[in-house]
Amino acid sequence: MYLLRAIVRPEKSSVVMKALFDAGFPAVTKLSVFGRGKQRGLKVGNVTYDELPKDLLMIVIPEKDKDFVIETIMEAARSGEKGQFGDGKIFVTPVEETYTISSGRKEV
Repeated sequence: MYLLRAIVRPEKSSVVMKALFDAGFPAVTKLSVFGRGKQRGLKVGNVTYDELPKDLLMIVIPEKDKDFVIETIMEAARSGEKGQFGDGKIFVTPVEETYTISSGRKEV
C-alpha cells in the first residue's frame, strides 16, 4: 500500500476529490495548509507573499492502483492543458501497516 500526499490549489481540491470519488477512491483526508514551492511565494508589486494557501489531500491506496490514482490527481489538479507553477506536488510513501481504531484490527 501507498500513502499519496497531494498538495494542490484550494480551488482545485474539490475537483480532485470528485475525480477520486468517481474513480472509486472515496476515502480522502483534507487539510488546509500554507507553504511555498520552488517559486518562493508570490510577489505583487512591492509585497511578497511567502506562504500561499494550499490543500493537502491524503489517500492510502493499494500498490496496484498507484499509477492510476496519481494520474487521476494530476489531471484534476492541473491548471489548463499544460499546467502552471503552483499547481502542486504529489508525494508517494510506502505504508507498512494500517489498523482500524474502532475494531483494533490490522488491515490486510
